[in-house]
Amino acid sequence: MRQILLVTDGCSNVGVSPVVAAAQAHAVGITVNVVGIVDQGELVEFGTTEIEEIARAGGGLSRLSHTRQLSQTVQMLTRKTVVQTIQHAVHRELKQVLGTSSIEELPPEKRGEVVRVIDELSETSRLQVALLIDASASMKPKLHAVEEAIRDLALSLRSRQGGSELSVFHFPGSAYGEDCRMDLDWTTDIGGVNAIFPRLQMRGTTPTGPAILHVIDFYQKADYGNRKNDETDGMMSDYVV
Repeated sequence: MRQILLVTDGCSNVGVSPVVAAAQAHAVGITVNVVGIVDQGELVEFGTTEIEEIARAGGGLSRLSHTRQLSQTVQMLTRKTVVQTIQHAVHRELKQVLGTSSIEELPPEKRGEVVRVIDELSETSRLQVALLIDASASMKPKLHAVEEAIRDLALSLRSRQGGSELSVFHFPGSAYGEDCRMDLDWTTDIGGVNAIFPRLQMRGTTPTGPAILHVIDFYQKADYGNRKNDETDGMMSDYVV
């Protein structure tokens, strides 16, 4: 299961619409969740609407969070999306096999078994989370909360029974027109997360849409590389005597 978890405090103002970019992510099997970081009186109505629309287009969830609640919100969204994804898959299977798309329509004993399976799969399924951080100038006062959220998310992923990987990106990537930059490639080592914090220099504009497209491209290149490796391994096995 693949996710982009976008952490932002306001409106995009550069490049392609983030709603369009999120829809592209959803079309290739990547869920986009959005956490809007707010302090008292911040985040105008337009920004709130955009956050909700990004998540909706990306097939994910959105939440507004104060800085002091950010860590809990990030973990909750990640886990809730896993459960939601599995529930949708189970509903499809029920429709095909039994002609019903609702767990509630099952007999009590069957319903309990299905719920147990969903809970188990939520903890054991492989999960990839690409954390995408808004590092525009307005985020500077919130940097400490973002750092704590990243650490806590990494610990949460590590505690799962299934395989979990985390990558981290921030946008804008630099003061020279770079839309997005990768801070951490896929890792299960939470020790590597601490090394990214000096790179998070909050400045510049908010190219949210281009940043989402950048992470989609990252996912697809990783998929292509894995396929090439699999093909190479298969070719080598053909020549084993």
